[in-house]
This record gives sequence, C-alpha cells and structure tokens, in this order.
Amino acid sequence: MRYQHLLSALLVSCAMAAKMPKKIYGVNLGSWLLIEPWMIPREWAAMGGQTCDDCSKCIASEFEFAKAYPSLVDETMRGHWESFFNFEDVKTLSAAGINTVRIPLGYWIVEDLVDRNKEFYPRGGLQQLKRGLKQLRGAGIGAILDHHALPGVQTPQQMFTGRCTKDVQFYTRYNYHRALIWSAVMTAISHFDVDFWGVWAIEAVNEPIMDANKTPGYRDFQKNFVSVVRAVELAIEIKLEDIKLARPIPIMATFQQSLKAVADSGNFNAEVSSALKDALPMMEKMGFLPDVPFNRLLVQNDPLYTNFMDIGWQYNNPANPADAAIGPQIYDSHLYYSFGGVTDATEDAYLRHICNLDQRIANNAGLGNKPLYFGEWALSTQFEASDAFLRKWADAQKWAYGKAAGWMFWNYKMEEGSPYNRQWSYLKGLEKGFFTQNPAKFNDPHVCDPYRR
Repeated sequence: MRYQHLLSALLVSCAMAAKMPKKIYGVNLGSWLLIEPWMIPREWAAMGGQTCDDCSKCIASEFEFAKAYPSLVDETMRGHWESFFNFEDVKTLSAAGINTVRIPLGYWIVEDLVDRNKEFYPRGGLQQLKRGLKQLRGAGIGAILDHHALPGVQTPQQMFTGRCTKDVQFYTRYNYHRALIWSAVMTAISHFDVDFWGVWAIEAVNEPIMDANKTPGYRDFQKNFVSVVRAVELAIEIKLEDIKLARPIPIMATFQQSLKAVADSGNFNAEVSSALKDALPMMEKMGFLPDVPFNRLLVQNDPLYTNFMDIGWQYNNPANPADAAIGPQIYDSHLYYSFGGVTDATEDAYLRHICNLDQRIANNAGLGNKPLYFGEWALSTQFEASDAFLRKWADAQKWAYGKAAGWMFWNYKMEEGSPYNRQWSYLKGLEKGFFTQNPAKFNDPHVCDPYRR
C-alpha cells in the first residue's frame, strides 16, 4: 500500500488536531478491524467462520480464518471492514454526543511485522483505519489507537488477541521488540498523516495476563514503549519539559535523518534504539513519510498520550505504569460485573458497589495512575436484568466513571439479533432508553443517592 503524497493535504487542512477531552464520552469500535466472532456470529458464519466451545479448536479467530482461506481473506475482510463501520456510523456517533472512540487493533495492521511463514492475518487494514479516522476527525471525534492483539498473543484463549491459543509468547524479547516497532510506526503516522490527526493516545497493551508473575519483562517493556513514542516525537522536534537527555541531538534536515540521529544519540537504551532503526524502513515502505525538509513540514505537533492498563489490572507485585511516564500519560481501567468476583449478584449489591467507586479512583490517583478512564464496561449482569434495572445500571456506571476522566462503553454495536445486543451494544442501549442521547446527562441524576455510604 502506498500513501498519497501528504504535503498538499497538510497545507490545505484547517481542522485542528484532536486533544484529550475534558471528559471522555466514548465507545469501543470492537470487531471492526479486529473481529471477535462472538459479537457478529451470523456474519462470521456467512464469511466461513465457525463457532465452538474451545475457540482454539475451530475457525474462531482471525488467525485461523486467514489460515483456512488464504486466497479469500483479504477480500472477505475488506467487505466486513467497509460494512461494519462507515460514514453512517460516524454520523450516529456524532449525533449521540460521542467525543472519543477506542479502536482495537492487531499488530498485523503493520504488515511487515507478520512472519507469513507461520502467522496468518489479513492485509489492508491500515487503509481502512485511515479511512475511518478521516471520517471521525471530520466529525470532531478523537481516537485512541489500542494495541489490542499483540505479537505472540498476550493472553491465552481469547478471541480479542486475534488467535485463540494457550501458547502465549508475547512476553519474550522477540515479541516485545516487534511491539515496540509497531508503536514507533503508529506514533509516526499519527503525527504525519493528516487523517490520523484525530488520534490523541496510543495504548500499549490491552489486558495483559493479570498475574504479574506470568508477564516477565513487562516492567521494562512499559518503559521502552514510552521511550519509543517520545524518541519518535523528538525526531519530529516535539520536545517535552520532563524528558532528560544525556547528550544533545543534532538538528537534521529530514525526519529520516533525524530518527537515525535520535537512535544513535546514546539517550536511549539499545532495545529502544534498535526498534527505531527497525521501524524506519517499514515506515518508508508504507509511504506515509513526507519527503520534504523540516522547514516545509507540517505535523500534528502535540505529544501523544501514552496509555496503559492501570496498576490495578494485575496482581502479584505488578509494575506501576506511572513509573514509565515521560510527558502526558493516561490509564485505562476495565470493569465488568458479569464475570463475577466484583460483588454479590443482586441489583442492590451492584448499585451499592458502583456508586462507591470513589476509593478505587482515589487509590489509582495516589499511585500516580491519573488521569484514569474506564475503557471497557457494559450493562451485562450475572442475573436476568429488567429494562428498569438496566436504565439505573447505565446511569450509575456513567455517574461513577464520570468521577474519573470518563468512560468508553464496550461496544459501539453488536450484530442485530445477537443475544448480547441488549446489554453490550451502545446503539441498542440508546434505542431502548438505557442511555440518554446526551452522554453527559442521566435518566436519573440522583440514581446513586440511596446507595452512597
């Protein structure tokens, strides 16, 4: 894939780059560029996919689909990408007051990272991401690029990793390195390509294994991820007050020369420098780097927010992502009551727990995990919920998460007719009145009053 030369587009563009909103009102675009078949079961079956109790035993992930249909996968996926999320969806989100989307992505969107001898994934996703981001930006909706499916798989037996397998290999030097290359590429494109100027954050890893004992090297990866993002930005001459440089970096004529100078400057460790050097030929091959000197270059010149799952996601002495911060950083918390382990499975217990979430938010802030947003949540329950309760449940969760930096509902939409649609689809929630058309408003602004301690 080649990008059209960007300079003329940059010069005529008058829209501002997106910034983190004062309060995030958002949705996830799950199953757009990274399919989770449970969310679109009928379409998945029509495409040629399968459903089974053990998702590693059938065609129940993008990996297995691409492996089974190598000559059809790209065309089939393109049809899904274009129909599942398009300009009509953008208009719907805008009308609903959504100001941010979180976009789950697989590492294979940077196609040269894929080892085609043993890894099987579709091609063409980056052009679709570019198309969607352009449409979103035109509507004033910002985006978080979420590295949802990591090279080697970060969590076992999950469709969201792109491959259902117990053989988790992300926590290795080889795959950490590939993830850093991905991060360098996505950082550069977010600054250079005008269609990506609605991106204001990049999330390093979605839902790593919760037991920190099973994620060796993750602490170092967090620091290296931030360093890679900031090193790319240094090469674009975006400087941060809190970045400490041991050696000066010479001023170069072009970004390509500048990135090499940054990598060789001695300011970053060998792993970060190597990732930058390995990323550059991929960037050049993808064609989005403008071939003009810096004095003629327009870029999105606000530093991106680096984004991690909050420290509370893991247990057994997890790394604190706040220790990795250089420049703006934001933290993501996921809270689902339907999987158990949160509180008793009753309406009263659910409302009492969610309406007293302040301490959890305060604890995160005390550990430096601030600003904190709730990047995944749903109306799902462990019991049969009435419409009346779901209206309360939506209000209470919005109220609680609004005490932090805001929220991103999972998911924007589900396949119509899906048994999950009622409690997992923001669109269906709007239709049924669980959600207010203005996301900052409530059906009952006093929903939590009876449950506050």
